[in-house]
Amino acid sequence: MRIDLNMRQLEAFVRVAECGSFRQAAQQLGQSQPALSGAIRRAEQTLGARLFDRDTRHVRITAVGQELLPIARRILRDFDDALGDLGEFMAGRSGCVTVTALPSISVALAVRAAAAFMRTHPQVRFALTEAPADLLLTAVEEGRADLGLSVRPAPQQRLRYQHLLDDAFVLVCRRDDPLAARRSVPWSVFATRPCIVSAPHSSIRAMTDAAFLRLRRPVRPVLEFPSVAACGAMVSGGLGITALPRLALQLVDMAALATVPLVQPTVSRPIGIVTRIGRSLSPASRAFMAGLQAEAQSPGRGSSAPSAT
Repeated sequence: MRIDLNMRQLEAFVRVAECGSFRQAAQQLGQSQPALSGAIRRAEQTLGARLFDRDTRHVRITAVGQELLPIARRILRDFDDALGDLGEFMAGRSGCVTVTALPSISVALAVRAAAAFMRTHPQVRFALTEAPADLLLTAVEEGRADLGLSVRPAPQQRLRYQHLLDDAFVLVCRRDDPLAARRSVPWSVFATRPCIVSAPHSSIRAMTDAAFLRLRRPVRPVLEFPSVAACGAMVSGGLGITALPRLALQLVDMAALATVPLVQPTVSRPIGIVTRIGRSLSPASRAFMAGLQAEAQSPGRGSSAPSAT
């Protein structure tokens, strides 16, 4: 059987039981004595039993009251704890944040932002996954990730994009390649040299294909690389040259490699925070987003990052 007592009635009952006085309990609760007496009376009517035996001089808790007292204290304590937990959540100090990122953005940006966030929000459960752009955007769209770090999504996707930085493309070649001594290199160089491109599903491939189309000269790649790290190994092995965004260089062993700015045209990969339209983010997720924005604006990010040599 469910007994319908409210929190105000339970609090009034516990305070009278502890004070042994309606007058003192009313003073501590900041309410009038008639209001307190009314709350106790309604509780007794709900229970069908008296909670206190009282006369003009004494207030004594009954057997039913003695049985209710530890239960009421536990309910009030649990309620206070729950409200405290809710307060922590609303302040962004608890909850869960799930982020999915392009591999290069995960290493260059997300990990640093996550480290700073977890130092200031140790009670928040944080998860970071990596995925190519198409799978990443699907995860955000389906609600499996709170936010993504990716290129700008297509207009037809129900996703919101908040720009963080522009990730400039550079030529990557061997250190002993004559191109390494150039101050800049036009994209047309890929029509004259063996070149290596990323797999078709990659966000990098979409950008390089668009740049190649603007050349009006055929570019015939000799290889497709399965990962950015593998691309670096292929270039080091003398299999060709490639174009990579600067943030992706952190995934590459650059010991034998050099980078040169690419021009004619200048191409940058837009990187931003992607969230689902119509989905409200938790306070913790919003706090992490603020940290991401601060990290993206710090020196050495995006197109302002120094060239690897």
